[in-house]
Amino acid sequence: MALFTSSSSIAGSLSNYSHSSQKLKAHSISSFRLFDRSLEHTITSASTRRKCSVNPVFAELKRSDSIVPFAATMVAPEVVEKVEAEDYQKLARQLEKASPLEIMDKALEMFGNDIGIAFSGAEDVALIEYARLTGRPFRVFSLDTGRLNLETYQFFDAVEKHYDIHIEYMFPDAVEVQGLVRTKGLFSFYEDGHQECCRVRKFRPLRRALKGLRAWITGQRKDQSPGTRAEIPVVQVDPTFEGLEGGVGSLIKWNPVANVNGGDIWNFLRAMNVPVNALHLQGYVSIGCEPCTRPVLPGQHEREGRWWWEDAKAKECGLHKGNIRQQEEGLHLNGTNGNVNGAVDNTNGDAAADIFHSEAIVSLSRAGIENLAKLDNRREPWLVVLYAPWCRFCQAMEESFVELAEKLNGSGVKVGKFRADGEHKSYAQKELQMGSFPTILFFPTHSSQPIKYPSEKRDADSLMAFVNALK
Repeated sequence: MALFTSSSSIAGSLSNYSHSSQKLKAHSISSFRLFDRSLEHTITSASTRRKCSVNPVFAELKRSDSIVPFAATMVAPEVVEKVEAEDYQKLARQLEKASPLEIMDKALEMFGNDIGIAFSGAEDVALIEYARLTGRPFRVFSLDTGRLNLETYQFFDAVEKHYDIHIEYMFPDAVEVQGLVRTKGLFSFYEDGHQECCRVRKFRPLRRALKGLRAWITGQRKDQSPGTRAEIPVVQVDPTFEGLEGGVGSLIKWNPVANVNGGDIWNFLRAMNVPVNALHLQGYVSIGCEPCTRPVLPGQHEREGRWWWEDAKAKECGLHKGNIRQQEEGLHLNGTNGNVNGAVDNTNGDAAADIFHSEAIVSLSRAGIENLAKLDNRREPWLVVLYAPWCRFCQAMEESFVELAEKLNGSGVKVGKFRADGEHKSYAQKELQMGSFPTILFFPTHSSQPIKYPSEKRDADSLMAFVNALK
């Protein structure tokens, strides 16, 4: 059973604490390594400059299903500051322009040993580095789903050695995993979605872990995922999980790098010379379980390497499902009049929200795409992208698609776009072979059946090769 530190136990320990030489003492039920070295990097305030050499203090937990064992932990012998839940929106506004280091320092200061850094084995090693730079004690936990890449396990080991810590690993329930695999096989997620497998291997272990904490720290960034992370604050009351005290509002979620883009994260990692997952050198950006993660290609968004067979809009495993909200998908759609060869709507309902801007790209209305799909003999072939302006995968390929359209201008091949979200999504899925955004279709002159572009390569040269092979 894992044990944690309460405010009362800290206060009790302080009575025997001598600032001159005496260290905190407690009974340990498991072995661990202490982070006992002088901090080489300092932050701005001299008052925060300290040595990370504090022994863990153990106390009896309220619950028995919390994080185990007490591992990557350095406990601050200080009273934890209390902040009411209703103050976190105000705190988020105050910290909106703060640096990740400032946000991390505030989180560790407020919650002491009752907060944990969630480490996935990817670029969120930056969180551990920021925590180290604050000079405050910190703890790290991670979810071992049993299906991670070898490189990820090697990375875990490298991080532990580099920071002289033990990561607290959480594992899925063996009986639940056995039931899932025996009933549906090892790869059922390819057929009916990843949510069930993630619920067993990730969501429930995380829920058990967080029940032993009052707050947790994640590596979420606004630029990571289309439609799900664009509005995350730097601190919030967790909308999904419960903390140590139980009930709604009992867990606080910190996102110190919410406002940092991926490029800046990598510049920071290189500057600090910290370990990184070897998979990054193979084209992986967002890293999860081995069967559900693959490298991204030029023109693809980083999140497209995760659960690539599903709709790009809702790529969350459940750990951050509170991010997912209903999109206002039905607004600002193009006009509905016309047919191909004269009935195409070139107006833009909301130029600021739309993408694929070029005079060489025709904006098709619902009636226009329906007529195009019905024609058996077209005057010219068409290349059409089915997209949603909010989709970051669509945004990522905008430059290459516009480049292609301008190259094809005057070649006899028409290039169009059709906004296929909102009320048009069902039609696009049933009639136009759309599985996720973006979907690229070629309508030849001799057939009413469009040909779907099968590749994930969305650079202009790859798309041009596809067109040249069919026109």
